[in-house]
Amino acid sequence: MDLDAYVAEHGGEWRRLEELSKRRRLTAAEADELVALYQRAATHLSLVRSRSPDPALVAWLSRLVLTGRNAITGTPSFSFHTVGRFFTTTFPLAVYRAWPWWSGVATAFCLVTFGLMGYIAANPEVANYFVSDAAIESLVNSEFAGYYSEFQPQNSTLRVWTNNALLTGEVLAAGVLILPTVYVLFTNALNVGLVGGVMIAYGRSDVFFGMIIPHGLLELTAVFVGAGVGLRIGWSWIAPGPFRTRGRALAEAAREGMLVALGLVVVLLISGVLEGFLTPAPIPMLLKDFVGAIVWMAFLAYVVVLGRKAAAAGESTALPEDLAEDPLPTA
Repeated sequence: MDLDAYVAEHGGEWRRLEELSKRRRLTAAEADELVALYQRAATHLSLVRSRSPDPALVAWLSRLVLTGRNAITGTPSFSFHTVGRFFTTTFPLAVYRAWPWWSGVATAFCLVTFGLMGYIAANPEVANYFVSDAAIESLVNSEFAGYYSEFQPQNSTLRVWTNNALLTGEVLAAGVLILPTVYVLFTNALNVGLVGGVMIAYGRSDVFFGMIIPHGLLELTAVFVGAGVGLRIGWSWIAPGPFRTRGRALAEAAREGMLVALGLVVVLLISGVLEGFLTPAPIPMLLKDFVGAIVWMAFLAYVVVLGRKAAAAGESTALPEDLAEDPLPTA
């Protein structure tokens, strides 16, 4: 392919496409011309890439084709409809589809945690293998309860929100390798089981559960959802199922995983507000636990009701058509 001759032959068309793409108003004839030139330039770009991939020409044609596409289709704009659809359809549907995974994670986590908690409560000397007597005394008498009132409520909210978002992001992203997510979950189960067992063994179970439940139900559920979705991503390339390649299965599962991660940011913000403002509030613990349980059940109902409704209606987690990327024409 004689690149200089090719540029000389089609350079006029490309310059005309560049000119039309910059105009804010086009006549009907110019709009038709723009579409035709865009299609031809896309074909030219494909040919240059395959036969004579000159970096400078490929870069210029790529920019030209992108500019032409934007001139034809327009650039996506912010839409409250898209945001509303995300929270009423896309997010609950993605979480609902993954419910066997995150409910399995929740079940396994609770079995390990409460098993450890019960064993340490019955055998408090076991805790000395992990922490000293002085640390146990401090934890039981002041440290556990004092942790939730150590910072101002707004500062505590921001702190736990970012920490929990990081943890959830870790178990979701690491799920593609499976074992790292299992390890992170186990270490957290060990920590909660150890602290809970010590508090129960020393007669402070009311403080432990009273301070954990208001925010912990929603917070842990968000972590379970993130971990379950992450493990689902990992399993997608191990067992992609019929009629799908491993790459396609992984891409589809990962895409839904990113949508879930985005929605969990809001869920974890709510749990952070509960931990920052409700947990240390000077009100009866039963009332705090009741409020926390109501918020948690509301989230589960939100996922189940809207997710099941979207699934029954055949909804998709795909982007709306007006935000989807148009394929490049090849002829």
